Amino acid sequence: MSRLFNVAVVGATGAVGNQMLEILAERNFPIKELRLLASERSEGKLLEFKGEQLVVQKLGRDSFKNIDIALFSAGGSRSEEFCPIAAASGAVCVDNSSAWRMDPEVPLVVPEVNPADVAQYTKKGIVANPNCSTIQMMVALKPLHDYAKIKRIVVSTYQAVSGTGLSAIDELRIQSGELLNGRPVECKVYPRQIAFNCLPHIDVFLDNGYTKEEMKMVNETRKIFGDDSIRVTATTVRVPVFYSHSEAVNIETEKPLSAVKARELLAAAPGVQVVDDVAKQVYPTAIDAAGQDLTYVGRIREDESIENGLNLWVVADNLRKGAATNAVQIAELLAAKHL
Repeated sequence: MSRLFNVAVVGATGAVGNQMLEILAERNFPIKELRLLASERSEGKLLEFKGEQLVVQKLGRDSFKNIDIALFSAGGSRSEEFCPIAAASGAVCVDNSSAWRMDPEVPLVVPEVNPADVAQYTKKGIVANPNCSTIQMMVALKPLHDYAKIKRIVVSTYQAVSGTGLSAIDELRIQSGELLNGRPVECKVYPRQIAFNCLPHIDVFLDNGYTKEEMKMVNETRKIFGDDSIRVTATTVRVPVFYSHSEAVNIETEKPLSAVKARELLAAAPGVQVVDDVAKQVYPTAIDAAGQDLTYVGRIREDESIENGLNLWVVADNLRKGAATNAVQIAELLAAKHL
């Protein structure tokens, strides 16, 4: 990849934006100019990139002149407003919000799963980054789906507070300290105490009784796999963990799929590491995945309650593979094959 690209990071001062900068540096993305954009309150801040101090600029309608790729992680409303502006200026947007995911003219991409879909960016100049919990599940299920065709997915997630942002990380830290010192806690970010607790409530509740987060997993899974016949049901839970989401995934397949064959398929799959030796109490946990880009899979076992059923435990860092790394991987696909 000899060409260099002008890259903008929108929402550069946020939790995911910071990770995007780290990953762009780690993966040595071919950058000519890096432009850091954020809201007015972050204007003038300095952020480090490859040993240099870069000034954060205020996001505006003229922010994307000469930009080739714009990585967005500034929330849905900003993406709805500014992705079309960036695209009209000639940039390809990789958007981490939910704003464009279900738009039929915008590809929803996990590079290990459906990389060819990136080519559809030309319709609107936008590629959508899936939900964090969807991404890691898709990476783990892709090889199994290719082999045995998944008919149904039942998933329960255990999601870290960093998925909500820096304020939620602070809330868990402060609440934990207060409770350990016998003091009452304040709930500012979440409606209930998160420290030493689990909340079966991520995003808003919908009329069908599911949360928006749960329906994201349903709808995004079908779009990424390109198969509306797959039945998906999800329960998403916020847990008192700082980084990395964990998921208990149950699948039903058309063809028989043994645990032995599943381990073999997963061991050969891109972006996956099998961590599964229960005789030695070896399985992945959130702490193991934090700071890593792989999706870890363990507790692989056949579901004895149905024919052609399998259970998996899937863990990944939600800020990296669940957000920033996946976005940078999309940018790499664009840079290598499409720009």
